[in-house]
Amino acid sequence: MNDSISLKLHTLVIFRNILKDNVISSLLSLSDASSGDKVALADAYSAFAASVYEAGGNFSQHLLKLVLEDENVYTDSIIKGCGDASLLGAQLKNELTSLSEIALFDGSEYASALPGTALAHWNTEKIDFASVYTERMKNISKTGVGIFSKYNVFLLDETGALVPVKNPDTQSLEDLYGYEAEKKKVIANTLALIEGGPANNVLLYGDAGTGKSSTVKAVANRYADSGLRLIEVKKNRLHLLPSLLDELSENPLKFILFIDDLTFASDDKDFTALKAILEGGVNSRGSNVLIYATTNHRHLVRETSSDRVGDEISIGDKLQETLSLSARFGLIITFLRPDKELYTDIVCRLADKAGIVMDRDTLITMAEAHAIRSGGRNPRTAKQFIDLLSSEVL
Repeated sequence: MNDSISLKLHTLVIFRNILKDNVISSLLSLSDASSGDKVALADAYSAFAASVYEAGGNFSQHLLKLVLEDENVYTDSIIKGCGDASLLGAQLKNELTSLSEIALFDGSEYASALPGTALAHWNTEKIDFASVYTERMKNISKTGVGIFSKYNVFLLDETGALVPVKNPDTQSLEDLYGYEAEKKKVIANTLALIEGGPANNVLLYGDAGTGKSSTVKAVANRYADSGLRLIEVKKNRLHLLPSLLDELSENPLKFILFIDDLTFASDDKDFTALKAILEGGVNSRGSNVLIYATTNHRHLVRETSSDRVGDEISIGDKLQETLSLSARFGLIITFLRPDKELYTDIVCRLADKAGIVMDRDTLITMAEAHAIRSGGRNPRTAKQFIDLLSSEVL
């Protein structure tokens, strides 16, 4: 029915990736459907409408989203400085003009071909794709392209590929009570990374449950719109970091490689991999990447009695090696277990936020008892206590 749309889509070069999208492939099927077979035509029309509904109901906005998030030869030319700028620019202009026209497709022309049927409708709107796309490219260092424009948090899988976290922890700094000085240091260092200033790899050291990991996640959430992305790396995948660093080196975004609960055995091969990166070896990180690690162990390497076997010189060298890794983090921030006053303040503020109405002395007494049963005072224990109160378990 609509040869014009089909031809415009099939002649895409820069944005050819969008042809793989379910909505666009359904539109192509509809465009190619024969008007002579009413049932097949109605089926193709309804299949397209269903795909638009699943994408939010606005075809124009969905098409724009595909275009803005697409990683292609033009975005590579901006990021990597490759390709013929004039040639790509001319093709880009033509394709964006075509896509602006396609975005107005409302299916109205099919009403006459399928008389007597209650055809579905979807929303469209007039959008200047060229103007919006140009503005997006100006802010590519904040918005990113490809999966980095869709997601803010990633995991490094066992093959070295980045897997987006579709439902990440929504932890915010405003929900983390106490440890203001510690959080301030993490924020300042992160802002230095974002702004292109001198920034350090960070080791967050301290007692369990004091908010080290939550602080990293909360900072990443706050500055996601400023071009910051968080990549969590399991300790047993540190040997994959050199390839990841190569991949990220030309990306316009900023990245925190997050290693949670970091400790090593003295003969761990991943110890050497991380040490080389922190030292600035051949595969050292780029200026757009920092490593943030948390640990409960000040020196990161668990020492055994066998590490003290040998002559005095070799023992000294071995011990010095095991103690050296933490010193290679430019910034070490200590999260100590809170005293009673800080713990009480955290409990009371969490209770106020949760809307718990209770005599203050009773609340504190119950919180102290819960801390004793749970292994001591810390923000995690306080949060668990308030959750139990809110759910009326206590």
